[in-house]
Amino acid sequence: MSKKQILVFIDWYLPGYKAGGPIQSVANLVAHLRDDYDFSIVTRDTDYCETIPYPNIKSNEWNVLVDGTRVYYFSEDQLTRSNIRKLIKETNFDYLYLNGIFSLYFTLIPLFFMRKKRSKPVIVAARGMFAESALEVKKVKKKVFMKAVQLFKLFHNVTFHATNETEKADIVKVLGEAPVKIAGNLFQKEVSNKLSLREKPSGFIKLVNVARIAPEKNLLYALKVLRQVKENVEFDFYGPVYNQEYWAECKFVLDEMPPNVKANYKGSVESSRVLKLLEQYHMLFMPTAGENFGHIILQALSAGCPVLISDQTPWKDLSNKKVGWDLSLASISDFATIIDSCAKMGQAEYNSLSESSFDLARKYSANEEILRQNKDLFR
Repeated sequence: MSKKQILVFIDWYLPGYKAGGPIQSVANLVAHLRDDYDFSIVTRDTDYCETIPYPNIKSNEWNVLVDGTRVYYFSEDQLTRSNIRKLIKETNFDYLYLNGIFSLYFTLIPLFFMRKKRSKPVIVAARGMFAESALEVKKVKKKVFMKAVQLFKLFHNVTFHATNETEKADIVKVLGEAPVKIAGNLFQKEVSNKLSLREKPSGFIKLVNVARIAPEKNLLYALKVLRQVKENVEFDFYGPVYNQEYWAECKFVLDEMPPNVKANYKGSVESSRVLKLLEQYHMLFMPTAGENFGHIILQALSAGCPVLISDQTPWKDLSNKKVGWDLSLASISDFATIIDSCAKMGQAEYNSLSESSFDLARKYSANEEILRQNKDLFR
């Protein structure tokens, strides 16, 4: 029996990495489901915040990646309504999967052209975009988008993909009783089967953050926390600069760091290097303003790297699980206290945290129910 065909629209995809979580979510979906479904991806030929096309790909035609996935890379000048319509019309597919809500070319226009083809199921991955915190970012633009959706009834007979009950509630709150299927985010397949223990001297800690530099990722907050830390800390942060004004604020705080804190911007890091990179650090420090999932959190845990994050993610009760801390953003000093405490930690205590982190990630990756949920999206 031939495999079902899934046509995916996403703003950025492999070999891109600068858009972070959305690319990882779809790449993981493809990696885990490719034995059951054939995927064709439609995306841009440039990475997030970039203008130069990827090397070794052919723009405006189908490419076949090493894993067998077909990818159509649109160049900026060819990314038009008529070309999207032509591609949808000429492509054979059983399901249309749209990654995200507020994209003109990769959600709105495909939905518009699919209005008369609702015999083919359409699934829209919300990706946390209906959360209250997310709706506040670019608020006016998103209100205009939602009015267009309502005017043209673009969400009529669409099924939404939520990753948990909280996201389902967010979708229903905005749209009313919309059809929603819950399927948790799949894990990265290329994870290590062996924990790499790192040296942890007492009185020092090496922290890392991997996220785009934008207000919702809360780097500025993290830097303000570090100004209150008393122990010796090295903090390396990676990610593309998305918001220049916000980055200017961050640089101002960077210049005010106390002598016991070394904070370094390391630029962007390719997704293929992230897991090995995390093995070089003692703890992920990411007091994000909100995450629908947080792939970097799971990646850190799978590298045996405990996490210090906000309570605005699905990763909860971390202290009791002995894999890190999820704290309220109401208190900067609470974050600083934890960092000081972790810096004072000796090798044995740190090893215990690291081992628990690795074990939790392994348990998540072995969860067959999450895999079943994702397969059920297309049934």
